[in-house]
Amino acid sequence: MYSFQKFLRKFISSFLIAIKGSEKNFTSGSINKAIFMLSIPMILEMVMESLFAVVDIFFVGKVSVNAIATVALTESVIMIVYAISIGLSMAATAMVARRIGENKPEEASVAAAQAIFLTIGISIVFSLAGLLFPKQILTLMGGEKDLVEEGYRYTMIMLAGNITIMLLFLINAIFRGAGDASIAMRVLWVSNGLNIILDPILIFGLGPIPAFGVEGAAIATTIGRGIGVLFQLASITGAKSIVRLKMKHLRAQWDIIRRIVKVSAGGIGQYMIGTLSWLFMVRISAVFGAEVLAGYAIAFRIIMFTILPSWGLSNAAATLVGQNLGASQPERAERSVWKCAFYNMIFLGLISVVFIVWAEEFVGIFSSETEVVKYGALALRIICCGYIFFAYGMVIGQAFNGAGDTKTPTVINFFCMWLFELPLAYLLAVTAGFGPQGIFLAIAIASTLLAVVSVLVFKRGKWKLVEV
Repeated sequence: MYSFQKFLRKFISSFLIAIKGSEKNFTSGSINKAIFMLSIPMILEMVMESLFAVVDIFFVGKVSVNAIATVALTESVIMIVYAISIGLSMAATAMVARRIGENKPEEASVAAAQAIFLTIGISIVFSLAGLLFPKQILTLMGGEKDLVEEGYRYTMIMLAGNITIMLLFLINAIFRGAGDASIAMRVLWVSNGLNIILDPILIFGLGPIPAFGVEGAAIATTIGRGIGVLFQLASITGAKSIVRLKMKHLRAQWDIIRRIVKVSAGGIGQYMIGTLSWLFMVRISAVFGAEVLAGYAIAFRIIMFTILPSWGLSNAAATLVGQNLGASQPERAERSVWKCAFYNMIFLGLISVVFIVWAEEFVGIFSSETEVVKYGALALRIICCGYIFFAYGMVIGQAFNGAGDTKTPTVINFFCMWLFELPLAYLLAVTAGFGPQGIFLAIAIASTLLAVVSVLVFKRGKWKLVEV
C-alpha cells in the first residue's frame, strides 16, 4: 500500500512537471523520463484538437445540410493547406531539435524565423485565392448553386485566414523541436477552447451578437486560431524562450529556406499519400453500398481518435532523435525510438483487445443501423489485428522525420499504401470476392508491411548521418 502511494505521488509530481514544461533538453538522463515529459503534453494537445473537430461539426450540423456540405467541400481544399503545414512543421521540428541538441539556440532561432517567413509567403497565395475566388472554388468542388450562395463566405474566411492554421502548426512544431511541448499544448488549448466557446455564439447569435450561420463557424475558428498565434508569438519572443525571435532575425536567409523546402517536401508527400490512399479506399468501399461505406468511415474515426496517445509518443520520438543527433549521441537517439515504439505497442495492443471484444458497442455509439454496425465492427476487428505492428510503423516514421530524413518514410508510404495496399484491397474485395472484408484485410496487411519495412530500413542506420 505504501509503495503504491509513493508511486502515485511520484507519478503526479512528474505529470505536473510535464505540464509545466520545466525540462526542455533531453540529451541526458533517463530516456523513460524524457519520453514521459515530452509525450504527456503532446497527447493532451491532440485530445483538444480532436475535441475541437467534434464540437465544430456538431454545431454546424444544426444549421443546415448545405452548411455541413460547405464545411466538407472547404475542408477538401484546406487539406492542401494542412499538407503544406505538416510538411513545414516536420522540417521545423527536425532543424530546431538538431540545433538545440548541438547547443546552438541562436541557430535554432534563425531556422525558426526562416520557416515562419516561408510559411507567411505561402499562406498569402491561399489567402488571395480565398478572397478572390470563393464561389468558383466551391463550384469546382461540386457545390450546387444554392450551396455556393449560402456557404461561399465560410470558404472565403477560412482560406483568407489560412495563415492562422499554418502558423499554429509551424510554431508549435518549433516549440516541440526545442523540447517545449507544454507551450504547444497550452497554445492549442487556448485556441481551440476559444473556438468551442465562440462557435455557438457566432453561429446562432447571442444578445446583441447576430447569428452568422455557417459563416460564424469560420469566424470563430479564425479568431480562436488567431489568438493562439498571438500567444505563440508572445512566447517565442519572450526572454524565457529557448528559441527566441529577435529583430535581427527579420531578414531572409535563402540557403536555410532552401533546406527547409527540401526537408518539408517529404513531409508534404507523406500527408498527401496517406490522405489520397484513404480517399481511394473510401471509393472502393462505396462499391458495396452506403452501409459498408458508413461502417468503414465510423471505424476509421474511432481508430483515429484512439491513436492520439500514439501520435504523442511518435512526436516525442521525433524530438528525442533530433536533439540527440544534434548532441552527437546517435545511439541514445536509437534507444529512445525503440523504447517509444515498445510503449506504443503495449498501448495499441491493449486498445486492440478492447475493440475486438466490444467492437459493436463502440460503433453503435455513432449509428443504430444494423448493417452499419455490422460492417463497422468487422472493420474495427480486422484492422486492429495490425495494431501491434502499426505501433512500430508510426514511431519509426516520425523518428525518420525527426532526423530530417523525410524522404525515406515518403518512399515507404508510397510503396506500402499506393503500390501495395490499394491494389490488394481491390484484388481481395472485388476480384477475389471477399467483399468489404477484403478491404479491411488489405489495410491490416499493409500496416504490418509498412512496419516491417520501416524497421528494416531504420536498422540500417543511414538516418543517423542526415544533415539538416
